Amino acid sequence: MSSTDVVRAGGFIYLSGVSASDDRGDVGAATQGVLERARSALAAAGSSLDQVVSILVLIRSASDFQAMNDAYRPFWTEDFPTRTTLVTELPTPGALVEMTIIAAGAGEERLVVHPGDWVASPSPYSYAIKSGDTVFLSGLVSRNGRDNAVVAGDVAKQTRVILENAGELLNAAGLSHANIVCSRVYLPAVSSFGAMNEAYRACFPAAPPARATVQTALAGPQYDVEITFIASSLPRRVITEGLPPNLNLPLSAAIVAGDRAYLSGALGFDDTNKGNVAAQTRETLARLRRTLAAADRAPSDVAEAIVYVTDLKFLPEVDREYRAFFGTHAPARTTIRSGLMAADGLVEIMVTAVKR
Repeated sequence: MSSTDVVRAGGFIYLSGVSASDDRGDVGAATQGVLERARSALAAAGSSLDQVVSILVLIRSASDFQAMNDAYRPFWTEDFPTRTTLVTELPTPGALVEMTIIAAGAGEERLVVHPGDWVASPSPYSYAIKSGDTVFLSGLVSRNGRDNAVVAGDVAKQTRVILENAGELLNAAGLSHANIVCSRVYLPAVSSFGAMNEAYRACFPAAPPARATVQTALAGPQYDVEITFIASSLPRRVITEGLPPNLNLPLSAAIVAGDRAYLSGALGFDDTNKGNVAAQTRETLARLRRTLAAADRAPSDVAEAIVYVTDLKFLPEVDREYRAFFGTHAPARTTIRSGLMAADGLVEIMVTAVKR
């Protein structure tokens, strides 16, 4: 890892996607390597694995999930971080596991939130962690928190169960759906987008969170949707600048809460740039710039960025435009190979900016 892989902003430490390759094809060894590298990077930044609040894990196959879990579990004796695990092609050649990490600084609050009548997660993660004014939720699926039983149903039913579970977790933290500032929705099938939206919309009749929705496989193939949420106890300001006109989706261009601005995933395709990933990336970043400005933020305030790209072969062109946009500033970054909800979209970028 280079020094640009770590960003300190607003009391949190953001680590770019950390990977480790293993020629033996040993997912367990790769997981250990990733977490050992993360531990060293966090120590250098004045934090530790025990202060981690959120981890996004990328694995190549759902069959790797258990081996990853077995190697992952011993790194915490209790109070696991929140976690979301996705199945996708990894951007680092030879990598078997990649993790993006957010940690609270040394001495900052890190409190596990757990409803009193819920059982523990069967996998090594906490459902929610509060640090200061921010609550991080794990990727939630359609499961009953009281007995961990799968709640079967179509994607609309599963979305409603997820939102109900999120409500219970937030209530345990003294918050509600109205405090959600950011959501990341993962769908194995693009065809589920409409039904998910209708169920999701009912929970956010006004000022919906910033959001990105992409197509990717989940670690549990029995699920049709997974959603990760971030909530804040601070007053929210809704930003609309940057959204395409007449967009009828339950999301805001950005939500500002305290010193943080959470921006929705932006796309930059139009009739002039179909198939041109460089042009789409430039327009995507131009839209993000407008939203950042409306939120009184600049590209240099971006602490983390998630780049969703439909094909890893596009990365050289995406990276060239990305570097031109950020200049010498290097946000912590995750690259996820995923499908997008817009058929002509090739790249989508979601960022979180922290006022310096």
